[in-house]
Formats: sequence, structure tokens, C-alpha cells
Amino acid sequence: MIRAVCASLAVILVTGVSIAAESPRQSTLNPAKAAAAKTYPQIVLYSVAWCPHCREAKEYLTKNDIPFINRDVEIDARAMEDLTIKYTSTGVPVLVFGKDKDEVLMKGFTPELFQETLQKVRLK
Repeated sequence: MIRAVCASLAVILVTGVSIAAESPRQSTLNPAKAAAAKTYPQIVLYSVAWCPHCREAKEYLTKNDIPFINRDVEIDARAMEDLTIKYTSTGVPVLVFGKDKDEVLMKGFTPELFQETLQKVRLK
């Protein structure tokens, strides 16, 4: 009985890890607004579920139909590694605009800071 429970837990843990290891997906948008969404660079939000500032960032992006990829660092080990090693941050939210050598990092969130950073990225 105990072995069966342990085996079941092991399967659940392995399945959960493999799901979390999959590549993050882009948020979905209203198809009618998809053309406007293409004017934005790729935006990746590193967050945790319980953080009020992360929640504010997600709500702002969603309300304004801004496409983004959310990477929860508590459930995605690779996201935590990127956040702490690649972007040298121990706090969230962190937003990354663009890709590869064109990345621009924004630590923290306010709508004003977001708009300032977005403007800098667009002027590059």
C-alpha cells in the first residue's frame, strides 16, 4: 500500500516537472487586436503568483492587450536560473523586452516605468 502511494507520488512529481520544463507559451490575445499586438517586442515577465507587483504587471499587460510570456520562477526552475544568473536579480517582477543581444531589462513595475522602457526599446 505504502509503495503504491509512493509510486503514485513519484509519477505525479515527474509529470509535474516535465510540464514545468516545457517552453513557456505566449499569452493569447483577442484576434481582432492581433495586428496591434505585433507592434510590441517580445516581453517576458518573471514573476511569482503571490506578488502584488507581479499581479499588477500581469493585469496591466492583459488589460492593454500587450502580449507577454509569464515565467513563474517558483514553478519553473529554468526561469529561476535565468532570473538569478542571466539577469542577476533576486526579486520580481522583472520584465525582459526583446531577444538575445537586443534585450532590455526592467526590474520592478509601474505603468510609467513600463511605458518609458517600451519607448527606449522602440527607439533602438
